[in-house]
Amino acid sequence: MRGRLVLAGAVAVATGLTIAACSGKTYHPPLLSTCQVHTSDGKFELNPDQTANAATISAVGVRRRLPDRAIVVALATALQESKLTNLESGDRDSIGLFQQRPSQGWGEPKQLKDPRYAAGAFYDHLVTVPGWQDMTVTQAAQAVQRSAAPDEYQKWAPEAETVANALVGSAGGALSCSLHDAPAKRGSAARDAVVAAMRLDWGSSLITRTSGSTGLTVPTDGQRSGWQFAHWLVAYASQTGIEQVQYGSKRWTVDSGEWKSVGAGQAASDTPPPVQVQVYGPKKKG
Repeated sequence: MRGRLVLAGAVAVATGLTIAACSGKTYHPPLLSTCQVHTSDGKFELNPDQTANAATISAVGVRRRLPDRAIVVALATALQESKLTNLESGDRDSIGLFQQRPSQGWGEPKQLKDPRYAAGAFYDHLVTVPGWQDMTVTQAAQAVQRSAAPDEYQKWAPEAETVANALVGSAGGALSCSLHDAPAKRGSAARDAVVAAMRLDWGSSLITRTSGSTGLTVPTDGQRSGWQFAHWLVAYASQTGIEQVQYGSKRWTVDSGEWKSVGAGQAASDTPPPVQVQVYGPKKKG
């Protein structure tokens, strides 16, 4: 990996940096929340919002049963066009993750601000391009986008492939997030937020509530779908209030910020293990 750091809309602050103020006191800047996709060559970093947008782009492609190559092209395009940030505006009337233009028939402004609609519109155009699967990333992206700088898409191909491999479930445990902000929601509000977001991206009511106000279960049909859901849930942890995700013998927690082995793993069974989710509990009074 090239080790490119992408933190759109944020100021990068080195971990552990201290600054001596004029008052003589030492200022410890807050840690930034980041997500990482790990590879054998290093890691590619995104902020939590970028990661959630990438997870949505991937989920839309998976639901449509598109080849992984389509998701790589879509992610590379969104990295170039918006740095995976859902922009309110851009060049002329461009909007959203893919900087699609209402004046060119991509949809209404409100629609293009919806990452799910925008991703779907991109895929709709991509699959009509003859031979797109055999093209380079930049050729396929340019056939859809018709950019004034067509060669720029290719530079994101390695990162897009790395992120796609994690989000389609081909690289288990490759995506993790180090979150340092207070939970967005807690208790039943957090659990409802997870259910609502998952239904929007995955189009079903497959996620179920377990006992209490903090537990959720997502059934899977095998290892690939297990890691698709597990990585998606980690990607959305910051927005929804997820505190812990476990799939098989691997568990991610906000406290650790990484996947760690737990127990002896899943016993032999004809039924693939589900993904187990815990959201933050209600804040204790007093």
